[in-house]
Amino acid sequence: MADISGEQIRSFLQSLIPAWLRRDLPVVPVVRLAGVIGFSSPLRPGITLAGVARLLDRAFSVRRAKAVAILINSPGGSPVQSHLVYRRIRQLAEEKKLPVLVFIEDVGASGGYMVACAGDEIYCDPFSIVGSIGVVGSTFGFDKAMEKLGIDRRVYTAGERKMILDPFLPENPDDVAHIKAIQKDIHAGFIALVKERRGAKLSGPESALFSGEYWSGEQSQHLGLVDGFGEIRSFLRARFGEKVIMPLIADRGWFGRRVPGVGAIGGPFGQDFAEDLLSAMEKRAVWGRYGF
Repeated sequence: MADISGEQIRSFLQSLIPAWLRRDLPVVPVVRLAGVIGFSSPLRPGITLAGVARLLDRAFSVRRAKAVAILINSPGGSPVQSHLVYRRIRQLAEEKKLPVLVFIEDVGASGGYMVACAGDEIYCDPFSIVGSIGVVGSTFGFDKAMEKLGIDRRVYTAGERKMILDPFLPENPDDVAHIKAIQKDIHAGFIALVKERRGAKLSGPESALFSGEYWSGEQSQHLGLVDGFGEIRSFLRARFGEKVIMPLIADRGWFGRRVPGVGAIGGPFGQDFAEDLLSAMEKRAVWGRYGF
């Protein structure tokens, strides 16, 4: 009978240990952020800091992690929630001293691209939609319809500017100037963030880069908005080895699944249904800007 070496014994014992418990295998936890940012309702949760903070904390706390990978599929949404999520990722990355690798799926645009900038490296598919570094706001005007229908609206306020941009009143040029000034400030902050994170990698003219335009993955690479192309599994195996462990950090409820609406604070069914319908329409409009 052939002698069994100590190395063979160690190899055999290691094979009995579940992969996620083995100390000799690299680990890269994965967090997936998908949906419109900030638009949230009991039945249609969106991306908010409150909704993803725990997932991010868990991902950056994984023992033996070599990096944290973040999958993004978002057309944007709230600039505040986009920035809060971005800042939380950067805070954790600096605290844990872990590199962040971002992979854009269908769309990483507007606030979705702001979150992507939290990555030390950004990758996408050649057909992904990337960019839209700008700020948009929209509303409706019902004043002419109300006049035609003979409807009087009665609202009482304290503060002469309390009814700014009221869709039931004729458009006021002063109101438009006010909202555009706010958008300009937010846009300037967005531009500064992209410049800080992408730096010398940016290669396109600023007049195009920060115009609010969006591009295919192929074009975005030429502009320096992404570092290259890559599918997360193949990329991580190429960088960290074929045996790299990629646990998906997911937030699960009872019995391993999330139950829509459970645990949410809401009103009567009719009210929740109306809110969900409006939220769905708003989300559809945001996705629709990018052809999805």
